[in-house]
Amino acid sequence: MRSLPYFCRGQVVRGFGRGSKDLGIPTANFPESVVDNLPADISTGIYYGWARVDNGDIHKMVMSIGWNPYYKNTKKSMETHVIHKFKEDFYGQMLSVAMVGYIRPERGFESLDELKAAIHSDIEEAKIKLDLPEHLKLKEHHFFKTSQGRHLPSSVRRCRTGHEMQL
Repeated sequence: MRSLPYFCRGQVVRGFGRGSKDLGIPTANFPESVVDNLPADISTGIYYGWARVDNGDIHKMVMSIGWNPYYKNTKKSMETHVIHKFKEDFYGQMLSVAMVGYIRPERGFESLDELKAAIHSDIEEAKIKLDLPEHLKLKEHHFFKTSQGRHLPSSVRRCRTGHEMQL
């Protein structure tokens, strides 16, 4: 995946409502405009990286990109689980993420418990990998230092690759 690291920013929108309710793992969802602008070489699957809500602290994250086969979605989504306990929901706030690595392809599961176990395993793998020096340094990337992208052209504000290519 040549596009990694991939930097993306968008307003948090309501998703399918399953992250917290069914899985006990809250997720923040990007709008369709952000999902539609993913580079072609960002395949469906599970990614890890860094996330920031508005101008808050930067936290580890895992992200599912795809159709969530267990739920048989018909709409592609980008669902981010920020590995941090937030006091409240942050719908409408700006989510900035740096996708730095790939964990596994998207796949179907026989049961909800099997899906939950895989998600927890993905979270643990992300925590370990993000402590590696090559990934840790991206937490300090200048992308996170911009004030929610207000000083960036709109094409860069939505999404961009680690190579600073604009869409």
